[in-house]
Amino acid sequence: MYKIMTPGPTQVLENVRLARSLECTNPDLDESFFDFYKETCELISKLLCTGNETIIMDGEGILGLEAACASLTEPGDLVLVLDNGVYGKGFADFVTMYGGTPVLYTVDDKNPIDKAALEEYLKLNHDFKYATLVHCDTPSGMLNPIGELCPLLKKYGILTVVDSVSAMFGEEVKVDEFQIDLLCGGSQKAVSAPPGLTFVTVSEDAKGVMAQRNTPIASFYGNIQVFFGYYEKKWFPYTMPISDIYGLRQAFENIQRDKDMIKRHRFIGEACRQAVRKAGLSLHLESGFSNTVTVIDVPKETTAGEILRVMRQEHHIMLAGSFDSLEGQVIRIGHMGTNANEGDMEATLEALGQTLSSLGIPVKASMGRLFREAVL
Repeated sequence: MYKIMTPGPTQVLENVRLARSLECTNPDLDESFFDFYKETCELISKLLCTGNETIIMDGEGILGLEAACASLTEPGDLVLVLDNGVYGKGFADFVTMYGGTPVLYTVDDKNPIDKAALEEYLKLNHDFKYATLVHCDTPSGMLNPIGELCPLLKKYGILTVVDSVSAMFGEEVKVDEFQIDLLCGGSQKAVSAPPGLTFVTVSEDAKGVMAQRNTPIASFYGNIQVFFGYYEKKWFPYTMPISDIYGLRQAFENIQRDKDMIKRHRFIGEACRQAVRKAGLSLHLESGFSNTVTVIDVPKETTAGEILRVMRQEHHIMLAGSFDSLEGQVIRIGHMGTNANEGDMEATLEALGQTLSSLGIPVKASMGRLFREAVL
């Protein structure tokens, strides 16, 4: 078995695994499950600091992103796609798929989106139905300031769709204060449940736009609107994955008890980046570092594949490479959710230092020791 130190899926606690083994009822017919589902959704909303309704959907986090676009987009709609990373740009595919016209606002992918520059753009270009933006663009580890950008977009009457799958609960998210219309999350990142579920918070403004559509939503499984009123009707649009939701509920109860979760992620993230720099390695980004994932440029003397192979085979630790434009260029350490603990991070960085040394890459000092010194 490997120690999973990837930027999702993450390690899963025993109480979450056990919750998924609870005896099942029929989620389509047992009214007690409708109560359980509703209470779980309300807990998610509470933890995300919103009065907006949360919907849990049966599918990995990408389903939430597609469903948000499917539910808002009508043919011919102009949609602003904020692009400073692989996932940021990827929203354009969903917009196009449902007949919209994506307009990319493409900026430097080594730094976060700048509020002042975006406002200058919006002064001349703001005829958009909604905008998409990514909180943590996982392939590069880029963290965008959604608390600044979403209120700016709303100022110009633009709905906001935010992918915070890889950031929420490792980075601060306050949906109402940040004026987020649809916030998308996933079970397998900092939430630290197994992959398979997505959840979306939906504002009244977004519900209103969905209700006023001139064309039907061109999806059933990706249709957020079909969930509205489920509790009153005691009806789900499809059979809910009850065991997965039992596990998700336990994971959120773990988060509810973890009062220092954001602080711990910041502490771990900063210590990891400090150790990487002091060891003589290069962080991929110039600024905008997420506290849920650290992304390191691959030294020219080796390859991402070799580093990951040695980490797995010799140290039984699984890290991640990246993909798309970053394929082969970087390696990624996930320190989100359950992974964000000092013991696992010290062991991971010590093993990484040893791996690099075995591949002929000079490392200035023990990376485990550098991390330990940073957290003391």
